[in-house]
Amino acid sequence: MGNEMNEMEQGWLWRWRGRLSSLLALLLVVLVVALQGCSSALLQKESAHIPRLVSSDLSDPKTFNSVMSQEANAALGLMYEGLVFQNGITGELEPGIAESWEVSEDQQRIVFTLRPDVRWSDGEPLTVDDVVFSFNDLYFNEKIPSGERDILRIGAKGVFPRVTKVGDRQVEFYAPEPFAPLLRYGGGIPILPKHALEQYVKTTDEKGNPKFLSIWGTETPPEQIVSNGVFRLARYQPGERTILERNPYYWRKDGSGNSQPYIERFVLQIVESLDTSLVQFRSGGLDVLSVPANYFALVKREEKRGNFTVYNGGPALTTTFLTFNLNRGSRNGKPLVNPIKSRWFNTLEFRRAIAHAIDRPSMINSIYQGLGEPQDSPIYKQSPYYLSPEQGLPVYDYDPEKAKALLQEAGFKYTPKGQLQDAEGNPVRFTLITNAGNKIREAMGAQIKQDLAKIGITVDFQPIAFNTLVAKLSDSLDWEAHILGFVGGSGVEPDGGRNVWAVNGTLHAFNQDATGGDPLENRVVDDWEQQINDLYVQGSQQLDEAKRREIYAETQRLAQEYLPFIHLVNPLSLSAVRNDIEGVKFSALGGSLWNVYELKIDR
Repeated sequence: MGNEMNEMEQGWLWRWRGRLSSLLALLLVVLVVALQGCSSALLQKESAHIPRLVSSDLSDPKTFNSVMSQEANAALGLMYEGLVFQNGITGELEPGIAESWEVSEDQQRIVFTLRPDVRWSDGEPLTVDDVVFSFNDLYFNEKIPSGERDILRIGAKGVFPRVTKVGDRQVEFYAPEPFAPLLRYGGGIPILPKHALEQYVKTTDEKGNPKFLSIWGTETPPEQIVSNGVFRLARYQPGERTILERNPYYWRKDGSGNSQPYIERFVLQIVESLDTSLVQFRSGGLDVLSVPANYFALVKREEKRGNFTVYNGGPALTTTFLTFNLNRGSRNGKPLVNPIKSRWFNTLEFRRAIAHAIDRPSMINSIYQGLGEPQDSPIYKQSPYYLSPEQGLPVYDYDPEKAKALLQEAGFKYTPKGQLQDAEGNPVRFTLITNAGNKIREAMGAQIKQDLAKIGITVDFQPIAFNTLVAKLSDSLDWEAHILGFVGGSGVEPDGGRNVWAVNGTLHAFNQDATGGDPLENRVVDDWEQQINDLYVQGSQQLDEAKRREIYAETQRLAQEYLPFIHLVNPLSLSAVRNDIEGVKFSALGGSLWNVYELKIDR
């Protein structure tokens, strides 16, 4: 987006530069297609007559250790499974490695019964001992950091459930107090092999850390990585692709007794941008493409010629938001945020004014090409816990005059030239960042800059490298405002957002506690912030569905009343899939490939 020309801004230079841009774009497409053809030649030769599906990943995997992975890693989702399986259409839980389960009347005890014929990708039996090891030795191990540990903590004290072997095929999960998501969490988290990993948990490196922390990196020979999912690792080529092969020991069989999956290989091409994904899909190099709104018109026109179908799953399970750094803490005596700007950001009327000043209808029409709708809640619309505006969810319609009035009520004032100042005469100006290369977010940032200029606020918009962005948000905490989003979580289960709303959660982005380095001093947690934290704990403990809905309704009301996140647009979930892939059951919840075990390729 940063290199594209805009007619209103470029004036008379548009025609000359536009022709040059078109020529360069054409050359780039030709070059990328040519390079893709070269890099794929060997793969295509090796894969002749082998049923394979090719998708894409935006970056190289950092590890093949599913516990240690802190990123979205498509390969791991295909390589590992938990005890139960979530249906991608209904969201209901179905038998997986566990063929059945029983829940006690008080819903604090669940006994899973494992299938008798489940094996690891190396042929070794998968047993109850693997389940107990995965939770007690890995996920509950304080020396092994993992995102799963946060969501498995129960109640205000944050204790873990007890996981014990109660039979040759039975394992019991016991919660010391009611915990509504126990079945979904305990059953859904990947199981790992005790026989392959136990030695690395019990031994330490020269620093005293378990060797497990560095096991199964990207340099590990594929045959040493043991998994239990639909596919197993066959090869990893840095900067090019991850190749998965059919797991010959996978437990699923079809109605006729045939082993699944039917697809022999699953290839994840490493691409550096969504533009490259589009080029590769159009040239036939990819079988599946997640379609951003700004690509939709182009992709839809080629549907018939390209022999693919564009699926629309309705509102995507994702949030996009603008948030300010509300952290009033210091590090080594230095405030994280300029105290002047911190006062603005922590003024409620300021945040509400910003929400009213952002023209979301124009954002939907111009950036999303009409393929989206305003987003007002952190809980997805597909969830039964979603609170609609009609049910009392506060919303902030586009109203720049109301935004100005709110600012003036809070003591801000305007200069004769329309520049907003605070009560001490400081011009209101802040830096807004997002990840460079995401065209949608870059376009949203550019529009927000224009929208806020209309109410006298100067925004310095700076798309930056993703790794730099992550370092600012999680390490240095040195930022003022950003545009980002959360994706997926636990789907329709609102407790999946507990790590965002827990005041010490690792995703509590707007007021992040130190997750490493020097501790923070004088960090302040507001009453409403603590209240949402407590409500999420209560929601996880409440087993009565009606009462649980009311708890999460109150969290949404508070989130919208105090606006730590200013939600923007909920795009539609769109995906293009080749027509020779049979059995696709697309949904916003599950995506294109949630039932990959039963997909077939007719080519």
